[in-house]
Amino acid sequence: MFGSLLTDITYWEYLISSPVWLIAVAFQIWMLVDAIRRQEWIWAVFIFFFSVISALLYFFMVYRAAAPATRGFELPGAHSRKRIKELQAQIHHLDKAHHHSQLGDIYFQQGKLAKAEASYRAAMERDPQDLDTRAHFGQCLLRLKRAAEARPLLEGVVAENPKHDYGHTTMALAETLTALGELDAALKVWQRVTENHSYPRAKVQLAELYLARNMPEPARAELQDVLADDPHAPAFQRRRDRVWVRRAKGLMRKL
Repeated sequence: MFGSLLTDITYWEYLISSPVWLIAVAFQIWMLVDAIRRQEWIWAVFIFFFSVISALLYFFMVYRAAAPATRGFELPGAHSRKRIKELQAQIHHLDKAHHHSQLGDIYFQQGKLAKAEASYRAAMERDPQDLDTRAHFGQCLLRLKRAAEARPLLEGVVAENPKHDYGHTTMALAETLTALGELDAALKVWQRVTENHSYPRAKVQLAELYLARNMPEPARAELQDVLADDPHAPAFQRRRDRVWVRRAKGLMRKL
Protein backbone atom coordinates (compact mmCIF):
# COMPACT_ATOMS: atom_id res chain seq x y z
CA MET A 1 0.00 0.00 0.00
CA PHE A 2 2.79 2.42 0.90
CA GLY A 3 4.50 1.70 -2.43
CA SER A 4 1.26 2.44 -4.25
CA LEU A 5 0.92 5.76 -2.39
CA LEU A 6 4.44 6.74 -3.39
CA THR A 7 3.60 5.88 -6.97
CA ASP A 8 0.54 8.13 -6.81
CA ILE A 9 2.55 11.00 -5.32
CA THR A 10 5.16 10.64 -8.04
CA TYR A 11 2.43 10.64 -10.67
CA TRP A 12 0.86 13.84 -9.32
CA GLU A 13 4.25 15.54 -9.10
CA TYR A 14 4.77 14.66 -12.77
CA LEU A 15 1.39 16.09 -13.72
CA ILE A 16 1.97 19.33 -11.84
CA SER A 17 5.33 19.78 -13.55
CA SER A 18 3.82 19.12 -17.01
CA PRO A 19 3.05 22.33 -18.98
CA VAL A 20 0.48 20.52 -21.13
CA TRP A 21 -1.44 19.32 -18.07
CA LEU A 22 -1.35 22.79 -16.50
CA ILE A 23 -2.67 24.37 -19.71
CA ALA A 24 -5.46 21.78 -19.89
CA VAL A 25 -6.47 22.46 -16.28
CA ALA A 26 -6.42 26.23 -16.84
CA PHE A 27 -8.58 25.82 -19.96
CA GLN A 28 -11.03 23.60 -18.08
CA ILE A 29 -11.32 26.17 -15.25
CA TRP A 30 -11.83 28.97 -17.78
CA MET A 31 -14.69 27.10 -19.48
CA LEU A 32 -16.19 26.14 -16.09
CA VAL A 33 -16.26 29.78 -14.94
CA ASP A 34 -17.77 30.88 -18.27
CA ALA A 35 -20.46 28.18 -18.05
CA ILE A 36 -21.38 29.33 -14.53
CA ARG A 37 -21.52 32.97 -15.62
CA ARG A 38 -23.86 32.02 -18.47
CA GLN A 39 -25.92 29.82 -16.13
CA GLU A 40 -25.23 26.78 -18.31
CA TRP A 41 -25.57 24.48 -15.31
CA ILE A 42 -25.58 21.15 -17.16
CA TRP A 43 -22.42 22.11 -19.03
CA ALA A 44 -20.84 23.27 -15.77
CA VAL A 45 -21.49 19.87 -14.16
CA PHE A 46 -19.99 18.01 -17.12
CA ILE A 47 -16.94 20.27 -17.23
CA PHE A 48 -16.39 19.94 -13.47
CA PHE A 49 -16.76 16.18 -13.17
CA PHE A 50 -15.44 14.96 -16.51
CA SER A 51 -12.34 15.44 -18.62
CA VAL A 52 -11.11 18.39 -20.59
CA ILE A 53 -13.04 16.92 -23.55
CA SER A 54 -16.23 18.38 -22.04
CA ALA A 55 -14.54 21.77 -21.87
CA LEU A 56 -13.51 21.50 -25.52
CA LEU A 57 -17.06 20.60 -26.57
CA TYR A 58 -18.40 23.56 -24.57
CA PHE A 59 -15.85 25.89 -26.19
CA PHE A 60 -16.95 25.02 -29.73
CA MET A 61 -20.68 24.51 -29.12
CA VAL A 62 -21.43 27.36 -26.70
CA TYR A 63 -18.53 29.76 -26.12
CA ARG A 64 -17.77 30.25 -29.84
CA ALA A 65 -21.48 30.55 -30.70
CA ALA A 66 -21.29 34.33 -30.25
CA ALA A 67 -18.09 36.32 -30.42
CA PRO A 68 -17.50 38.92 -27.65
CA ALA A 69 -17.66 41.89 -30.00
CA THR A 70 -21.21 41.11 -31.05
CA ARG A 71 -22.58 39.14 -28.10
CA GLY A 72 -26.13 40.36 -27.45
CA PHE A 73 -26.47 41.95 -30.89
CA GLU A 74 -28.30 39.90 -33.51
CA LEU A 75 -28.52 39.86 -37.27
CA PRO A 76 -30.86 37.52 -39.15
CA GLY A 77 -29.55 34.31 -40.69
CA ALA A 78 -27.32 31.39 -39.75
CA HIS A 79 -23.59 31.07 -40.25
CA SER A 80 -21.43 28.09 -41.10
CA ARG A 81 -18.23 27.25 -42.92
CA LYS A 82 -20.24 25.52 -45.63
CA ARG A 83 -22.34 28.65 -46.22
CA ILE A 84 -19.21 30.82 -46.39
CA LYS A 85 -17.76 28.60 -49.10
CA GLU A 86 -21.05 28.66 -51.01
CA LEU A 87 -21.17 32.46 -50.94
CA GLN A 88 -17.53 32.80 -51.91
CA ALA A 89 -18.18 30.58 -54.93
CA GLN A 90 -21.26 32.60 -55.89
CA ILE A 91 -19.30 35.84 -55.56
CA HIS A 92 -16.54 34.43 -57.75
CA HIS A 93 -18.96 33.47 -60.52
CA LEU A 94 -21.76 36.05 -60.20
CA ASP A 95 -20.41 38.93 -58.06
CA LYS A 96 -23.89 40.00 -56.87
CA ALA A 97 -24.40 42.63 -54.15
CA HIS A 98 -26.64 40.43 -52.00
CA HIS A 99 -23.99 37.67 -51.89
CA HIS A 100 -21.43 40.13 -50.52
CA SER A 101 -24.00 41.39 -48.02
CA GLN A 102 -24.89 37.89 -46.81
CA LEU A 103 -21.21 37.07 -46.39
CA GLY A 104 -20.83 40.27 -44.38
CA ASP A 105 -23.68 39.15 -42.11
CA ILE A 106 -21.93 35.86 -41.42
CA TYR A 107 -18.63 37.56 -40.58
CA PHE A 108 -20.50 40.04 -38.36
CA GLN A 109 -22.11 37.22 -36.39
CA GLN A 110 -18.73 35.53 -36.00
CA GLY A 111 -17.22 38.75 -34.67
CA LYS A 112 -14.88 39.11 -37.66
CA LEU A 113 -15.71 42.76 -38.07
CA ALA A 114 -12.89 43.73 -40.44
CA LYS A 115 -13.96 41.02 -42.90
CA ALA A 116 -17.59 42.03 -42.44
CA GLU A 117 -16.75 45.64 -43.26
CA ALA A 118 -14.96 44.60 -46.45
CA SER A 119 -17.94 42.50 -47.56
CA TYR A 120 -20.45 45.25 -46.80
CA ARG A 121 -18.37 47.80 -48.69
CA ALA A 122 -18.27 45.46 -51.70
CA ALA A 123 -22.06 45.09 -51.49
CA MET A 124 -22.52 48.88 -51.23
CA GLU A 125 -20.39 49.41 -54.34
CA ARG A 126 -22.76 47.15 -56.29
CA ASP A 127 -26.06 48.29 -54.72
CA PRO A 128 -25.83 51.38 -52.49
CA GLN A 129 -29.60 51.54 -51.91
CA ASP A 130 -30.19 48.13 -50.29
CA LEU A 131 -31.69 48.68 -46.82
CA ASP A 132 -30.31 45.50 -45.24
CA THR A 133 -26.77 46.20 -46.39
CA ARG A 134 -26.84 49.80 -45.21
CA ALA A 135 -28.33 48.86 -41.83
CA HIS A 136 -25.96 45.97 -41.17
CA PHE A 137 -22.95 47.95 -42.40
CA GLY A 138 -23.92 50.71 -39.95
CA GLN A 139 -24.10 48.19 -37.11
CA CYS A 140 -20.71 46.82 -38.10
CA LEU A 141 -19.15 50.30 -38.01
CA LEU A 142 -20.75 50.90 -34.62
CA ARG A 143 -19.15 47.72 -33.20
CA LEU A 144 -15.85 48.93 -34.67
CA LYS A 145 -16.33 52.07 -32.51
CA ARG A 146 -16.83 54.31 -35.55
CA ALA A 147 -20.19 55.73 -34.54
CA ALA A 148 -19.84 58.90 -36.60
CA GLU A 149 -19.59 56.80 -39.78
CA ALA A 150 -22.43 54.53 -38.71
CA ARG A 151 -24.88 57.33 -38.00
CA PRO A 152 -25.85 58.44 -41.54
CA LEU A 153 -26.33 54.82 -42.64
CA LEU A 154 -28.61 53.96 -39.71
CA GLU A 155 -30.51 57.26 -39.78
CA GLY A 156 -31.22 56.81 -43.47
CA VAL A 157 -32.59 53.28 -43.01
CA VAL A 158 -34.75 54.23 -40.02
CA ALA A 159 -36.13 57.24 -41.90
CA GLU A 160 -37.20 54.95 -44.76
CA ASN A 161 -38.43 52.09 -42.58
CA PRO A 162 -38.66 52.63 -38.78
CA LYS A 163 -39.56 48.93 -38.32
CA HIS A 164 -36.56 47.60 -40.25
CA ASP A 165 -35.20 44.31 -38.87
CA TYR A 166 -38.01 44.28 -36.28
CA GLY A 167 -36.60 47.36 -34.54
CA HIS A 168 -32.98 46.19 -34.37
CA THR A 169 -31.82 48.95 -36.72
CA THR A 170 -33.54 51.56 -34.55
CA MET A 171 -31.82 50.11 -31.48
CA ALA A 172 -28.48 50.39 -33.27
CA LEU A 173 -29.26 54.03 -34.03
CA ALA A 174 -29.98 54.67 -30.34
CA GLU A 175 -26.65 53.05 -29.40
CA THR A 176 -24.91 55.19 -32.01
CA LEU A 177 -26.39 58.39 -30.58
CA THR A 178 -25.34 57.29 -27.09
CA ALA A 179 -21.80 56.62 -28.30
CA LEU A 180 -21.73 60.12 -29.82
CA GLY A 181 -22.87 61.66 -26.53
CA GLU A 182 -26.27 62.79 -27.84
CA LEU A 183 -28.14 61.40 -24.86
CA ASP A 184 -31.37 63.40 -25.29
CA ALA A 185 -31.81 62.07 -28.82
CA ALA A 186 -30.83 58.56 -27.73
CA LEU A 187 -33.39 58.61 -24.90
CA LYS A 188 -36.20 59.50 -27.31
CA VAL A 189 -35.21 56.72 -29.71
CA TRP A 190 -35.06 54.14 -26.90
CA GLN A 191 -38.49 55.23 -25.69
CA ARG A 192 -39.83 54.80 -29.22
CA VAL A 193 -38.38 51.28 -29.37
CA THR A 194 -39.80 50.21 -26.00
CA GLU A 195 -43.25 51.48 -26.97
CA ASN A 196 -43.36 48.78 -29.66
CA HIS A 197 -40.99 46.06 -28.42
CA SER A 198 -39.97 44.44 -25.13
CA TYR A 199 -36.35 43.74 -26.07
CA PRO A 200 -34.09 43.50 -22.97
CA ARG A 201 -31.38 45.16 -25.07
CA ALA A 202 -33.58 48.26 -25.36
CA LYS A 203 -35.03 48.29 -21.85
CA VAL A 204 -31.67 47.90 -20.10
CA GLN A 205 -29.99 50.66 -22.08
CA LEU A 206 -33.00 52.92 -21.59
CA ALA A 207 -32.77 52.22 -17.85
CA GLU A 208 -29.09 53.16 -17.91
CA LEU A 209 -29.96 56.52 -19.46
CA TYR A 210 -32.66 57.08 -16.85
CA LEU A 211 -30.15 56.36 -14.10
CA ALA A 212 -27.64 58.73 -15.68
CA ARG A 213 -30.34 61.41 -15.37
CA ASN A 214 -31.05 60.49 -11.74
CA MET A 215 -34.47 59.01 -12.61
CA PRO A 216 -34.47 55.76 -10.59
CA GLU A 217 -38.19 54.96 -10.73
CA PRO A 218 -38.62 54.70 -14.53
CA ALA A 219 -35.29 52.85 -14.61
CA ARG A 220 -36.56 50.39 -12.01
CA ALA A 221 -39.74 49.80 -14.01
CA GLU A 222 -37.79 48.92 -17.16
CA LEU A 223 -35.44 46.58 -15.28
CA GLN A 224 -38.28 44.85 -13.47
CA ASP A 225 -39.93 44.15 -16.82
CA VAL A 226 -36.74 42.51 -18.08
CA LEU A 227 -36.33 40.32 -15.00
CA ALA A 228 -40.02 39.40 -14.89
CA ASP A 229 -40.12 38.37 -18.57
CA ASP A 230 -36.87 36.37 -18.58
CA PRO A 231 -38.05 33.17 -16.81
CA HIS A 232 -40.97 32.84 -19.26
CA ALA A 233 -38.99 33.41 -22.47
CA PRO A 234 -38.11 30.52 -24.83
CA ALA A 235 -34.72 28.90 -24.21
CA PHE A 236 -33.15 30.30 -27.39
CA GLN A 237 -34.24 33.82 -26.45
CA ARG A 238 -32.90 33.47 -22.90
CA ARG A 239 -29.50 32.44 -24.27
CA ARG A 240 -29.51 35.39 -26.66
CA ASP A 241 -30.56 37.93 -24.02
CA ARG A 242 -28.60 36.69 -21.01
CA VAL A 243 -25.99 39.43 -21.39
CA TRP A 244 -28.76 42.03 -20.93
CA VAL A 245 -30.41 40.12 -18.09
CA ARG A 246 -27.08 40.08 -16.23
CA ARG A 247 -26.77 43.84 -16.72
CA ALA A 248 -30.33 44.30 -15.48
CA LYS A 249 -29.56 42.31 -12.32
CA GLY A 250 -26.42 44.36 -11.71
CA LEU A 251 -28.33 47.62 -12.08
CA MET A 252 -31.10 46.42 -9.76
CA ARG A 253 -28.53 45.63 -7.08
CA LYS A 254 -27.26 49.21 -7.33
CA LEU A 255 -30.81 50.53 -7.02
